Amino acid sequence: MSCYAVRGMSQMPNTSQYLLETVEANRHGKRRGVASLCSANRYVLQAAMIEAREAGGVVCIESTSNQVNQFGGYSGMTASDFAGFVTGIARETGFPPERILLGGDHLGPFPWQEEPAEAAMTKAGDLVRTCVLAGYTKIHLDTSMRCADDPGGAGAPLSEKTATERAALLCEIAERAYASLPAGSPAPLYIIGTEVPVPGGEQEESHIQVTRTGDLQRTIDLTRRAFESRGLQSAWQRVVAVVVQPGVEFGDATIVEYDRAKARELSSCIKGIDRLVYEAHSTDYQTRHSLRSLVEDHFAILKVGPWLTFAAREAFFSLEAMEVEWLSGRKGLDLSGLRRALEEAMLENPRHWQKYYRGSEVDLRFARSFSYSDRCRYYWPQPAVQQALQRLLQNLSEYPVPLTLLSQFMPDQYERIREARLTTQPTDLVGDKIARVLALYADACGSAS
Repeated sequence: MSCYAVRGMSQMPNTSQYLLETVEANRHGKRRGVASLCSANRYVLQAAMIEAREAGGVVCIESTSNQVNQFGGYSGMTASDFAGFVTGIARETGFPPERILLGGDHLGPFPWQEEPAEAAMTKAGDLVRTCVLAGYTKIHLDTSMRCADDPGGAGAPLSEKTATERAALLCEIAERAYASLPAGSPAPLYIIGTEVPVPGGEQEESHIQVTRTGDLQRTIDLTRRAFESRGLQSAWQRVVAVVVQPGVEFGDATIVEYDRAKARELSSCIKGIDRLVYEAHSTDYQTRHSLRSLVEDHFAILKVGPWLTFAAREAFFSLEAMEVEWLSGRKGLDLSGLRRALEEAMLENPRHWQKYYRGSEVDLRFARSFSYSDRCRYYWPQPAVQQALQRLLQNLSEYPVPLTLLSQFMPDQYERIREARLTTQPTDLVGDKIARVLALYADACGSAS
């Protein structure tokens, strides 16, 4: 079976075809790439679909293993739930669901790494199976983490041989799940490689090192052999990318910019490897020039997540600032208190930010709201926060913000309103703020309208 094959069809549906054609074009020197959105934020997904609807493009949306899994993850959703959630937003925005490329990121034992390997891998296998059955076609296999009874002390790396053998096991499970799907279902496309931060986290900036070409080649060779040992030659032909570290990262208040000179050897290396491109994680907050350079250097799949919710958070905070200035003191009107509700939710349950932020109480309070890591993104679904957000949107829908305030707090959106390209509806203002980030990725990937 070729990498373009589909059960009972000669070609894949448009989204899988799109990814394969993009990979091929990038390998031939064209600045073509895919922005992969790792987010379950409704406003982010709405903005992405609206932009893609206007451009006639494809949207690649991924969930991580700790965000969405068979036990609900931190989002409370299974793979099937997430697929339905995404499809529902597509219908709301008038975006064709068949133009959504759904993916699973870091699929492996990460959420269960404190359990013995056998138990953790059983759960990881169940996760992969449910993702494929839910219609995920872009599958990142990540088995790099040690489980509780793996050899070595705490913090010791898992052997590459063990990691690649486990990846092959998960691939075999994915292939069995695919075989049970109806004829015409798209075959999974696989991403391999492990040089990435943990899901939802980031690496220490001082530890950032561009992947060595020898390590890259060894990873590919070991994974290929592990696949072949399980009779997965067909699946190996559908491996489209390998995750590497191109030298990009971000912290609470800092960004490690892409330096193409440091990545030159790695960039050149992929030209001698059949079929593959690179997938780059943590590309958030890179400049327009850096994002373009990454795609030109064969880092054709750009993962982005926190930057999108960071932009949404900026919009929400700006809306509340305008709400306070515009609506304070009006009789019979309750202000949203959004920032207070968000801060209270984060203090009540600090598990999503406590081990990531450091410093004094003043520093921590600032980071909870303004860190590039955007750990507050985990708290928007909380009922009290959602209630405050909906109150904010309702208040500003009933009492539209004056242009003078928009000029002060959202000057970019103010200009678009003056040009009759945007309304003053609060949800439109939020969407436009997010769309400005999406536009940078569309430009880098050669898909800007």
